[in-house]
Amino acid sequence: MGKNKLSRVKSNIVESLELPKDIMYGAVIISATGRNQVLIENYKGIIEYTREKIRLQTKNCQVTIEGKRLMIEYYTNEEMKITGFIQGILYDS
Repeated sequence: MGKNKLSRVKSNIVESLELPKDIMYGAVIISATGRNQVLIENYKGIIEYTREKIRLQTKNCQVTIEGKRLMIEYYTNEEMKITGFIQGILYDS
């Protein structure tokens, strides 16, 4: 079975069973609360960490949080809370 066909079969199963896509595909979940807090779930690691930029690796892409006075308030294997003045959230493949 080719990769594209296998991907379509998995997609059909996930949709027909109404399974959570974030769990089945390992998609990153980003929840922003105003401009001062971001909660990120399903990340793999920290690539870059400065007061102006935090870049993370996820299963499918890299996510960059840009702003001022950024700080990782806490992180676990599953989630991370970033605080500061959030100016942008970028996705790179």
